[in-house]
Amino acid sequence: MIVVDKKKYKMAINKDSKEVHVQVHGLMKEEDAEGYMIDLQDTINKVSRQEYTFVVDGTHQTTVPSKVVPQLEQTMQFYSSLGFKDILVVKPSSKIAQVQIRNALERIKFTGTFIDKVNHPM
Repeated sequence: MIVVDKKKYKMAINKDSKEVHVQVHGLMKEEDAEGYMIDLQDTINKVSRQEYTFVVDGTHQTTVPSKVVPQLEQTMQFYSSLGFKDILVVKPSSKIAQVQIRNALERIKFTGTFIDKVNHPM
């Protein structure tokens, strides 16, 4: 069930598989981030985080400029702090974006899993 459907991102709750999906399209700009965080908080507050897996679908994410990489790390660290049972990050189709995310995850000691594709798409 899609709960947020905006130009830059989508958020869905799948009660059957107990997953919360977040999908970002293109590059998030600073002005998009505030609305994204509000929508994210509203979405994750609808589920019991200890029972759900958080799926960050980066398939359509583009390469971020080097000055934005620290924000990418902060975002992944934030996702890790939300208290979900598990976190899955789907690799972007862009090889450069994949490397950026993998490097960010390594720097923050990410405890989730970096996967090739999502089992239950939105």
